[in-house]
Amino acid sequence: MDEQISKGRGRLILAATVLGSSLAFIDGSVVNVALPTIRQALDARPEAIQWIVNAYLLLLSALVLIGGSAGDRWGRRKVFVIGVSLFALASLACALAPSIAWLIAARSLQGVAAALVVPASLAILGAAFDEERRGPMIGAWAGFGAVTGALGPVLGGWLVDAVSWRAVFLINLPLAAATVWLTLKAVPESRDPDVRHLDWRGAILAAAGLGALTWGLTAAGERGWTSPAVWSAIVAGAAILVGFVVLQGREAHPMMPLSLYRSPTFSGANLLTLALYFGLTGAMFFLPYELIARHGYKAAQAGATLLPLSAVMGTLSGLAGRVANKVGARAMLTVGPITAGIGFALLGAPWIASGFWAGVLPGLLVLAVGMTISVAPLTSTVMAAVPSSHSGVASGINNAVARIAGLLAVAVLGLVYFAPGGGGYPWVMGISAAAAIVAGLVGAATIRNGGPGRPPAPGPGSGG
Repeated sequence: MDEQISKGRGRLILAATVLGSSLAFIDGSVVNVALPTIRQALDARPEAIQWIVNAYLLLLSALVLIGGSAGDRWGRRKVFVIGVSLFALASLACALAPSIAWLIAARSLQGVAAALVVPASLAILGAAFDEERRGPMIGAWAGFGAVTGALGPVLGGWLVDAVSWRAVFLINLPLAAATVWLTLKAVPESRDPDVRHLDWRGAILAAAGLGALTWGLTAAGERGWTSPAVWSAIVAGAAILVGFVVLQGREAHPMMPLSLYRSPTFSGANLLTLALYFGLTGAMFFLPYELIARHGYKAAQAGATLLPLSAVMGTLSGLAGRVANKVGARAMLTVGPITAGIGFALLGAPWIASGFWAGVLPGLLVLAVGMTISVAPLTSTVMAAVPSSHSGVASGINNAVARIAGLLAVAVLGLVYFAPGGGGYPWVMGISAAAAIVAGLVGAATIRNGGPGRPPAPGPGSGG
């Protein structure tokens, strides 16, 4: 198909996919800086505030794999446009929310829409361009995604301070309109004729299991660990997820082929992703909240504190990829997560109260270096650990694992942060540091250097 696409049309296709995926990426980060204001405006309990993030992550992580299959089955452009349109409607519902329950329901709908948009945007690029042009296009997609993810909290913080928290969601409407117009104008339709079956049972079990488990962990903060409802939800969620795994082993067309886990490197890379992104999401969720709620930062200021993280990653990621080719993925995936763990520990130290330059920036810079070292080799390792025919689903699984890690981080670390007494922030950062160090040890033990050479695809962190 690539020979029919001029450079000008190619740029329009890239712009459409970047704008569409940016909706999901921005909403994955921008809402964090608005949470203290939303909590006050809607008189919400702490566990309800967690669900503003969890509802989005839950549906995105549970449905992103089947969302990719839906695009292959019914047309990537069609599913992309449907997803962007649904995201706009859900954003409008968020902006009009009269209550916290309404807002959580609308955020759930955003998660469903994002699960359609994100895999379809990548699949559109993969189908539209040949191998020579595909790599640079995907690289540009990932780079723009990192930039929008970084600017999201800054823009969101400014809107919260200058307009209203509702404007954080309304900004999605013109972006969605521009995306749909560009897509219909420039993007060719494409399908995979071999995909004739969608694993709906697997998707339902994954969503139900993750939902029950997350609800139990979140509700434990209010109801206590002695509550029968809490333990019933946790046990039921775990049992449903076991059933999901069993089903995947029997399903003719599973959304998560278990055969991929025969590769120790693939299994290790996903376990590393789970631990590293547990720490990262927990820190990025609670750091802005802590700065606003307890250190007097404005929402825009709290959002701007995260800019150095993205600036360092965006500047040095190419260098990290070249270094990984020389020293091997195992070394990078050992040193990188441990360095990130040191950054988390610094962000949890008492001197955070001394201001941004002395209290926050040093930890952020160390964290940024650690994540920069980790992300590029992690993604290429996942892709190289499986046959090329499964590289797409392998990348999708790794992205889903990163989302699930974030979902569990907000639920589990919320118990610590919102515990009676209000002194849980250092513990949150300590647990995040421990998780990152565990990720480094997993990398040292399981990652094998080498594998089929493939250009790195966007890693789970490109979603912000």
